Amino acid sequence: MNVILAEKLKSQLKKLPLSTQKKAYKQFLLLEQDLRHPSLRAKKVSGFKDVWEGRVDLFYRFLFLIDEDTITIFRIGPHDEGLGKK
Repeated sequence: MNVILAEKLKSQLKKLPLSTQKKAYKQFLLLEQDLRHPSLRAKKVSGFKDVWEGRVDLFYRFLFLIDEDTITIFRIGPHDEGLGKK
């Protein structure tokens, strides 16, 4: 799978602590290799047809779309913010 980082995501990443940025890029590489990797805990977001959630760590999540062989990561943030709840 090809992973694309949306422009908005890139600006959100820059605002995160450096250690969290490093964890995020590691998770993005895992996502590219295996959507079902256990540390990602990837799952569909309820209420949305094509939106998925992945885990960076205990506190940060990211959202992505899957379209054939392309994954577009478009949002990252603290758990509730990362999911667009706040």
